[in-house]
Amino acid sequence: MGSHHHTPYRRLGIATAVLILTVALSLHSTSAQQEPLRPLKAPPDLAATEVALGRELFHDPMLSRDGSVSCASCHPLSQGGSDNLKVSIGIGGAKGSVNAPTVFNTIFNIAQFWDGRATTLEQQVDGPLQNPVEMDANWPDIIGRLRASSYEGRFQQVYGAPPSPQLVRRAMANFERSLVTVQSRFDRWLGGQDGALDAEEKKGYALFKSYGCASCHQGTNVGGNLFQKLGFFGNWFKDRGGPVTQADLGRFNVTGRPADKHVFKVPSLRLVVLTPPYFHDGSVTSLADAIRVMGRYQLGRDIPDADIALIARFLASLTPETLPATP
Repeated sequence: MGSHHHTPYRRLGIATAVLILTVALSLHSTSAQQEPLRPLKAPPDLAATEVALGRELFHDPMLSRDGSVSCASCHPLSQGGSDNLKVSIGIGGAKGSVNAPTVFNTIFNIAQFWDGRATTLEQQVDGPLQNPVEMDANWPDIIGRLRASSYEGRFQQVYGAPPSPQLVRRAMANFERSLVTVQSRFDRWLGGQDGALDAEEKKGYALFKSYGCASCHQGTNVGGNLFQKLGFFGNWFKDRGGPVTQADLGRFNVTGRPADKHVFKVPSLRLVVLTPPYFHDGSVTSLADAIRVMGRYQLGRDIPDADIALIARFLASLTPETLPATP
């Protein structure tokens, strides 16, 4: 009997057997590809000398008008690339208008800033440098200071040219491109290491998908790749209270289209456990409350506390044990 049952499979031949195996393997890989989240890829091959120069500029208060503020003041790398303040404090104690987003994984964003006004990392550099409440500098002064310092020689070494706005932008943008938080436990789990996540984290990820969070927070950066209105279900700004500011208008400030009022770039959740407070206005201090607000206003769902705790457990698995470019 046994041989009789196996005979049809023997008749299939090697070619057909290989085809069946190939289909089976492709189905397995397709199921992995159907996940709404993707593992982070290592940054592109960047010149180490250029990245090092960009890192130095990023940390140098010389770029601000009075030498008191650096990019790292509002984006400290050891804290997840954000300062944990509701809004950042710039030159002379001036307060910014929005919460500082992380500088990690910005290479994967559709655009930079909450309103997406900069389409490249190079363009983004100009914003904080010239903003009167951030660094309040201008290019002629910045370049004059750099040329009168050891940076003159550094730029000659790296680029064969003196400091210029274009080269400062290039060095700093390429430093930011290097800031990719690869090898989180979640990414290892996506890559097939089942033990990289515990049962609660896996359940949290399943809930993250089933509630619909992954409809906006998806892809490589778990967000950052589309714009979305804040408050599909209910008026978030009315319920928040206080005046509606120009910053609250979001993408409308860039496009002037009425449909873009209160539309923002969906933030990446990659380092969300390190970067409270939350939202463009820094109005929500705890991750649990942020999940609750998102459920209510973006998904029209009241998420129970137990599910919120599990989703937060999953989100913690997106942060690797060590962050790049930090001691």
